Amino acid sequence: MPTPAAIEAYLRARPRWVRGVQWASGRRYRVTRFTQRARSLVIVAHSFRDAAQARELALAVEQDWAAVAERSRETYDEILLKAPGLLVVQLRRSNICGCLGHRHVLVKEAPFAEAHDAFGGESIGEMDIACERVAAWQALPLSDTALDTRFLEGSRREEFHAHQFRLRLLSVLLHETNHLVFPREPELSIRERSLAFYRDALAQYVANDVARLSLTIDRSFSRLG
Repeated sequence: MPTPAAIEAYLRARPRWVRGVQWASGRRYRVTRFTQRARSLVIVAHSFRDAAQARELALAVEQDWAAVAERSRETYDEILLKAPGLLVVQLRRSNICGCLGHRHVLVKEAPFAEAHDAFGGESIGEMDIACERVAAWQALPLSDTALDTRFLEGSRREEFHAHQFRLRLLSVLLHETNHLVFPREPELSIRERSLAFYRDALAQYVANDVARLSLTIDRSFSRLG
């Protein structure tokens, strides 16, 4: 398997004029990988203006995935085992159609559109994710609202919303990976799996966070819960 360092070295080794055009256009790449139960490298292709959102997606892959309960990760075992070795994610702000993301039939991101020795013979899959749409998405309106009311205005709520955003990004990434691996699986089945993952991961995060804080001392939490 290629490593993040190998992919970054490949990107740096391209002709200077190619890198210059990329830099002038504002295109940037961030390489990360799952740390538990998955082999794929994730390459986040993004505008320099969206570097913060790309970092959040990378944190979701590197940290939040590993922190999710084993039983939740197990639902994606077969999918991630069969997933392409390189997953290229085109991070966008929005999609004209209003969708959160799509799997791509063909790889169009220029540095990864053709095979290269740096890829180690691994297959490549591509998708897009619309980060502003994901941020505004109410994945589970009732439970999202119920959890949100546990936090008062302040730093704790900001931290909760940041983690919630990362888990939404992660669930969309897993959803589109599911489409890449099993393109004939019904959308309803894929959606149920990714929503269940998001629901369980978010509930686990809240439960763990509440357990480690004293509600009588930390006034960032509502005592209503």
